[in-house]
Amino acid sequence: MTFTLAHLSDPHLPPLPKPRLADLANKRVLGYLNWTRNRQSIHRRDILDALVADLQAQTPDHIAVTGDLVNIALDEEFAPARRWLDGVGSPERVSVVPGNHDAYVTATAPRFGETFADYIRGDDGATGFPYLRRRDRIAIIGVSSAVPTAPFMATGWLGDAQRARLETMLQSLASERVFRVLLIHHPLRSRSRFKRLTDSAELIALLQRHPVDLVLHGHDHVHATIRIDAPSGPIPVVGVPSASAFKDHHRPSAAYNLFAISEGNDGWRCEHRIRGFGATETITDLRDSRVL
Repeated sequence: MTFTLAHLSDPHLPPLPKPRLADLANKRVLGYLNWTRNRQSIHRRDILDALVADLQAQTPDHIAVTGDLVNIALDEEFAPARRWLDGVGSPERVSVVPGNHDAYVTATAPRFGETFADYIRGDDGATGFPYLRRRDRIAIIGVSSAVPTAPFMATGWLGDAQRARLETMLQSLASERVFRVLLIHHPLRSRSRFKRLTDSAELIALLQRHPVDLVLHGHDHVHATIRIDAPSGPIPVVGVPSASAFKDHHRPSAAYNLFAISEGNDGWRCEHRIRGFGATETITDLRDSRVL
């Protein structure tokens, strides 16, 4: 039996509602200027809708969304983002984690958890992080690296308490025959100190003690696959471009990942395929299936 997991990220849901002057009396003013000068020509709702429709046509068993649903975390952005996510799939079929744009400023940082509670509710009924959601033999673990930061910064971190809970959770899964997928917004390794996961070294060390089988992330808006060395074997860490981007001169256009996960006599097998936009407004296979 094969379980198909789809992964998209960073929809940066357009259009951006018009902010009030008071809304811009903080870091948001920089994000708003960036949106009006750059991002609004790159992030397109028609591209996002076409990508989601193509993804749904693949009939995945589950969909992972790794953050940045909104742009500058205006109050008015969250209800449309919830309607969009409901259109992607039900909370039973979709798991989500927040990105730095979902926690852009302190005032609205709690809104993500309030708005998307059904999509971050673990099997134990709680809505905190990390959460654990079992779907067949797949254990989906969501963590939050989203925290408000200073202007010009897009860093994230889990913190000691969340990492401790994650370690306990992974320890409890160690004896189970499940395929463990970790969802996080920030990549585990970054070249930019302004966008990095600040406690990545601690998280990597944790995963080397208590491995997962796959890590999915967004944030950088690029295709990315690295591997983290662990005693049980390399852990694939896979990123994806923004789900709404088209003709960004610096990064790839919108795409999503598809993972076909199956179990054989010699353990788990995970095949990775990428679909998305290339030079035209047509969605194609950007890479044939490969075993991770």
